[in-house]
Amino acid sequence: MQMPGAFGGLMRYNEEYKSKFMLKPSHIVGFIIFILVFVAVLKIFFPIA
Repeated sequence: MQMPGAFGGLMRYNEEYKSKFMLKPSHIVGFIIFILVFVAVLKIFFPIA
């Protein structure tokens, strides 16, 4: 008896698709922190009301 050749719903994405833009999770977190700080600085120096 043979088992079906499936991953049980799991997929290894690193073997399936190679992107030109390989970003590390730390870069994404750093970019988000940069955006938050930038918005906070804008709100301090250019208040709306």
